[in-house]
Amino acid sequence: MTDATEYVPPKVWTWNKDNGGRFANINRPIAGPTHDKDLPVGKHPLQLYSLGTPNGVKVTVMLEELLALGHAGAEYDAWLIKINEGDQFSSGFVAANPNSKIPALMDHSGETPIRVFESGAILMHLSETFGGAFLPTDVAARAEAYSWLMWQMGSAPFLGGGFGHFYAYAPFKIEYAIDRYAMEVKRQMDVLDRRLAESEYLAGDDYTLADIAIWPWYGALAKGVLYEAGEFLQVQDYKNVNRWADQIGARPAVKRGRMVNRVFGDPASCLPERHDASDFETRTLDKLQSA
Repeated sequence: MTDATEYVPPKVWTWNKDNGGRFANINRPIAGPTHDKDLPVGKHPLQLYSLGTPNGVKVTVMLEELLALGHAGAEYDAWLIKINEGDQFSSGFVAANPNSKIPALMDHSGETPIRVFESGAILMHLSETFGGAFLPTDVAARAEAYSWLMWQMGSAPFLGGGFGHFYAYAPFKIEYAIDRYAMEVKRQMDVLDRRLAESEYLAGDDYTLADIAIWPWYGALAKGVLYEAGEFLQVQDYKNVNRWADQIGARPAVKRGRMVNRVFGDPASCLPERHDASDFETRTLDKLQSA
């Protein structure tokens, strides 16, 4: 461990606006809107407000998988929320999600619109709306799926806000923080690898919303694309996670869902907004930029 100046916490914490790293411009210790702006509403009952980060990808994959099953009611509008520009702090978005985090879903299929926030809750709502899709009917298997879904919701903050922040986004490198969170992320990958050594998918033999929730985070990590930390974490050692990540990544609906609200990487893989299935052919980022 390298030497470091010891930090002594003050008696009362104060907000240092310049000490937040890459996302200092949007991090703040208070909630609520910063400006008035209504959310747009498209033609479909399901209105998604999101960005193509792992949490956003969960929901777009779920929606595309529902459509692939033939659930026409799962057609949706996906609106881009530019978090670096503070879109999540508009009055309209805060009304949809008081926590000001993507994704947020507004379900207009009934007489009164329903807001659903937190990605895991959105997956559960969509499953219930469409007859228990991507959930086992067997009680034990369903409990397993729910357990892994909640595992993801509890574990991913250590991967994202913990390891990801200190490894990729912090204003300077802190060995202790990176080492601590790298250890935890590798432990989590070992948890998944051991589970996937004994079953094809996380809840058993069937592909479920647990896989849909976990793949955007840990599948991307296994393939070395998340935070570009594959070599550092030696992700190739997790053979079962890699097998599972490849299997899910090959699904056509997953390929489509990964494109939605994506504005980084290969332009051919980006669909900043989605309002119709035909948008995958006509509205990729490179075409929008040349328009």
